[in-house]
Amino acid sequence: MASAKIKKGDSVVVLSGKDKGRTGTVAQVIPKDGKVVVDGVNIVARHRKPSQTNPQGGIDRFPAPMNISKVALADPKDGKPTRVRFEVKDGKKVRVAVKSGETIDG
Repeated sequence: MASAKIKKGDSVVVLSGKDKGRTGTVAQVIPKDGKVVVDGVNIVARHRKPSQTNPQGGIDRFPAPMNISKVALADPKDGKPTRVRFEVKDGKKVRVAVKSGETIDG
């Protein structure tokens, strides 16, 4: 896969699916599978039987991984989705929001 345009800690906007339009922070990136985990988005419920480690049992709710193509970086200026390009500034490779031209890191 190419250089990571979305990294852990980035603010992203969901482009499609049941959570379309919602924003969240990237908790984990799984580049091998091309997936990201976004806090508060794509929440799934797992019904757990009581066990020794969890004697109460119950329903666990947690964010599931979603395809990286379903999210776009939130523009630092207005929070709307934007694409990302790379530029070299002061001898350092930085990410730049295409929509506003704002530098994302650095």
